[in-house]
Amino acid sequence: MPPHPAGSPSGSLAAGLAGGTQGPGRLRPLLGTVLTALADGATARGGPLPAGGPEAVARRVREACTPVLPDTGTGAEEALRTLVRALAEGAADPADPRCTAHLQCPPLAAAVAADLAAGVLNPSLDSWDQAPSATALEAETTAVLAALVYPHQGPGSQGPVHHAPDALITTGGTESNQLALLLAREHAAHPPLQVVCGANAHHSIHRAAWLLGLPEPVTVDTPAGIVDPGELARTLEHLPRRSTLVVATAGTTDTGAIDPLPQIGRIAEAYGAALHIDAAYGGPLLFSDREAPKLDGLTAAASVTLDLHKLGWQPVAAGLLAVPDTAALRPLDHRADYLNAADDTEAGMPDVLGRSLRTSRRPDVLKIAVTLRALGRDGIGRLVDTVCDQAHTFADLIEQEPGLTLHRRPAISTVLFRPADATDHQVAAIRRTLLDQGRAVLGRARADGRLWLKATLLNPATRPEDLQQLLDLITSAPRTEGTTDR
Repeated sequence: MPPHPAGSPSGSLAAGLAGGTQGPGRLRPLLGTVLTALADGATARGGPLPAGGPEAVARRVREACTPVLPDTGTGAEEALRTLVRALAEGAADPADPRCTAHLQCPPLAAAVAADLAAGVLNPSLDSWDQAPSATALEAETTAVLAALVYPHQGPGSQGPVHHAPDALITTGGTESNQLALLLAREHAAHPPLQVVCGANAHHSIHRAAWLLGLPEPVTVDTPAGIVDPGELARTLEHLPRRSTLVVATAGTTDTGAIDPLPQIGRIAEAYGAALHIDAAYGGPLLFSDREAPKLDGLTAAASVTLDLHKLGWQPVAAGLLAVPDTAALRPLDHRADYLNAADDTEAGMPDVLGRSLRTSRRPDVLKIAVTLRALGRDGIGRLVDTVCDQAHTFADLIEQEPGLTLHRRPAISTVLFRPADATDHQVAAIRRTLLDQGRAVLGRARADGRLWLKATLLNPATRPEDLQQLLDLITSAPRTEGTTDR
């Protein structure tokens, strides 16, 4: 007899659990419900974005989910069918070629399937006994990715100890940049640490300095979209002689521009400053033999941010912070007796609490490891090459269209453009009209004193004809706020 009869509360609960030997059997019919609801929702949406704008979307969601908390539950099948369909119908779909506004990639099916397994097993990477295999998998995978960023790190100069590169898995660029500034602050010989960054730097740099109690970062103007080495040198020359962290960017959010990393690295070294490179967008260029040289100079950095949920086709979250020597992570060491007691670690149990500022932490490493193994470096590199090629094709099409102006040739896969004779107000109105109609999801960026439409191409399945159709929508769009008609 089972310990809890099926009719008891405990027995009913067990019948709904996803884990254990019976879990896969319980999940299988629910997965069919979810997949059908996803397809039905996408069909109802009929494009890259739901039509009607925020109010219409909120109304449809409200109608679908009311009541969220009924007195008596509706059952798993009905709840999944209703709410997954509502979510899909109201989603922005990065797999649609006309959804190009942000660094939001369409995830690979293998990575999504791995994420399901991670959710079922539900390990938490704050102690080994909660996540034995995930702890080991994370160690193996982060070592490989750290070596991709720092490929030629060898034994340290003092003694026989091998100082290997390492990487932490984070929720994305914002957390990685925050950790980078924290590590720099803790290693600073002459505090307070002064951060110096370009005006093109991600907003998280300023936010992290505020959060960590550091002085406001000194910002170097970037009128050409990238840090000018001469201007950086002049800025460092006039700073007080104290610990300094220079932040460079490899793939800006607005234009995808890459700072001149080798020159910045040499200037930082000349002035005794540490270097952090925010390569959240551009970092995965390392998978491509053709594109990786754009990141020459990366190894001079004390830390590097990169995101695989941008140019890596992973579901959010899949961020990384890489360092050239695992010893650099020691300031994150932390002790909580119930998670990493000293006698446990001395007995050989891995201590994972110091590998994040978070305590509960899901195994995002699984989807990353599955993707790396499934595609290999060559396969991921081909995807990178494909979207970079798409960006150049898109730029070609824009240059061939007399009514459009191209900002500049793409550095990675972001392209800025605008109707040649439009005002900034009209550019903004075109974007909002297409959003409201559900026809296209384009971003916006300011550069050279003007407002531009932004397309960030991250879908390897996008065809040249898809890109032309996107341009046709732009050239035919009214210059004032439009209607919701499709």
